Amino acid sequence: MVDHNRQALSRLLQLASPMLPVGAYSYSQGLEWAIESGDVIDLKSAQLWIADVLASYQTSFELPMLLRLYRAWQQDDMHAVADWDAQYQAGRDSAEALAESRQMGYSLRRLLQDVGELPSEFIARINQLDAPAFPAIYAGVCHVWQISEQDMLHAYAWSWAENQVSAAMKTVPLGQVAGQKILLHIGSSLAAQIKRAMQLPDDEISNFCPALTIAACKHETQYTRLFRS
Repeated sequence: MVDHNRQALSRLLQLASPMLPVGAYSYSQGLEWAIESGDVIDLKSAQLWIADVLASYQTSFELPMLLRLYRAWQQDDMHAVADWDAQYQAGRDSAEALAESRQMGYSLRRLLQDVGELPSEFIARINQLDAPAFPAIYAGVCHVWQISEQDMLHAYAWSWAENQVSAAMKTVPLGQVAGQKILLHIGSSLAAQIKRAMQLPDDEISNFCPALTIAACKHETQYTRLFRS
């Protein structure tokens, strides 16, 4: 007898794993510019940057969009999936941010086709989407794998935070202990941020995060860099 809760947990851990081959660790999402410009120079400033972006961008835009995509998949409403995906992509306000979302979406869609473990109907539907962003495919597979809304958001936000900490460790640079300290700090607020994201009405979803936008745009012309965004 299959324990669906345990199976969903295994699938969730697989999606959250840095081994997931979608290219997430090729991107710093503007953090590399913040380091280059001197805004992020040590553990304290790296922790502040990551916590601020979580609160002002992830919680107000990325996570609420992911939640709406998930609910559209639940309702089997592909028009809504496509509409929320388009709105999400419109909110990726730099060329690199948009390219990152589409590349990761392409990679996840290709991976899900190649593993051969998902219903053919779902594969057909994700293939109908025109250049989908990563959250559109991520939300869809979470629905198929019966991962709850809250667990999906938690794993997604944790993966983002882990990627940011990894980028800071490589580029500031920071040691492993410093990286774990930042993750402990971020992790302590994650449940509250997810609760806030889940309660956000449609008309309050916002990608307004000027420092992040400036960093992303500046990164596009940064002379030397390790990351693609």
